[in-house]
Amino acid sequence: MITKRDITVAAITMGLTMSFVIANSKMANLDSSIFDWNDIPVKETKTGSVRTFFRSSTATLDELECHVTTLNTGESSHPPHKHPEEEVIIIKEGTLEALVNGNMKRVGPGSVVFQASNQMHSIKNVGSTPATYHVFSWHSPGTMKK
Repeated sequence: MITKRDITVAAITMGLTMSFVIANSKMANLDSSIFDWNDIPVKETKTGSVRTFFRSSTATLDELECHVTTLNTGESSHPPHKHPEEEVIIIKEGTLEALVNGNMKRVGPGSVVFQASNQMHSIKNVGSTPATYHVFSWHSPGTMKK
């Protein structure tokens, strides 16, 4: 016969087990890894496409994210905006116009754009072919919204 004590012990055990599983899943950091271009799925967007390589906590960051965006000719990834995380953008191909420190500047393959925390920024394809760029962004400890 199952008693109230048995049910209580089972409930406490289940609760502790679930707490352990949740705590450990939140602590899983990105480990050294290789991400093969050909293995990353391409998601079509209204402005081009995106490949998301990773988005995870690391040993030193609340979150590190890497994606590659391809913008169709004349398209912007988003309107000018700002956020607490910093970004590095590396242009692979095409011609982009980037908003940095209130100024628009044309950049091409091999160029690097750094977007500082909480500064307005945007990027637009101003070339005659699709433009592809790598984006690395990170949330330093304490900068992510709860």
